Parts: sequence; C-alpha cells; structure tokens
Amino acid sequence: MFRLSKLTDYAVVVLVRLARDAGPGAAPTALQTSPGISCATGIPEPTVAKVLKAMAGKGLVSSLRGARGGYRLSRSLASIAVAEVIEAIDGPIALTACVDGGDCESQCLCPMRGRWDPVNAAIRTALGAITLADMENAGVPAAFRLPAARETADIYTQPAA
Repeated sequence: MFRLSKLTDYAVVVLVRLARDAGPGAAPTALQTSPGISCATGIPEPTVAKVLKAMAGKGLVSSLRGARGGYRLSRSLASIAVAEVIEAIDGPIALTACVDGGDCESQCLCPMRGRWDPVNAAIRTALGAITLADMENAGVPAAFRLPAARETADIYTQPAA
C-alpha cells in the first residue's frame, strides 16, 4: 500500500493553519507560534516544531526568532503544490527503490527495471498539480464556496430560467 507519512499529513494541516489569517489567495503576514498552532490543530507541539523546521528548510515558511517571533507562509497556499510538502518531509517521491536510479539488490536481473518510471512520473505530475489551496477548499461544500470572478459574471449574463 502506498501511504504518506503522518508527518506529511501534519505538515499539510500546519501549512493550512498558517494561512488562516489571510484572505483567499493571499500570503499571510501574521506570525504564528508553534504552541499556538499546536493548540489550534491538536498536533503535539514538538511535532509542529519539527514540521515547521522542515518547512522552513525548504523555504515554504519563514521564521522570525525572538519574543515576538513565529512562523508565516512564504507563499500563498495556491502556489504550494502537495508534491513540495511530501518531498520536504519524506524526500523524493518514488514508488520503488529502483525509480530514478535508486538502489535495488536485483537491479541487474529485474525484468521490470525502468518500467515504474512512467507510473512514478504520473504520480509526481498529479501531486504537483494539486495545491494546498485545492486541499483546503476540498472540504467546503460547493454551495458555500465563493465563486470565481468569471463564474460571478456568468451568473449575471445567463437568462433567468
């Protein structure tokens, strides 16, 4: 079974929480602390701190030290792909050890050598096309989502039924 780690799942929750103070599509400016995020999400504070450190190392969040310090997103959720979060926590996306030249004990004899590469590429492409904004909005019923500007214009130009 292909499964993401709990830490990756927590990373998505933490990043979405960091975006809560901003409007749709905006990069948040308010700093949040790891204890505050922990309290809001129910994720243990040491785990939140570990996730934030990894995200800061990959440039997904920025940090400010000191008494008034904390963390904020470096970019909006709409510009952070799920693939980036997975790679920041779990490393490169690879279904098997041999994908992208990884080590495998049977590599020289394996009849499937190189055949997983297209599958892996398709998964990377799919995960790269889904943003954290998409994930955040997935739980909101369509009736409660704000329409995009084009959809709003269509409402006013369509004849009444």
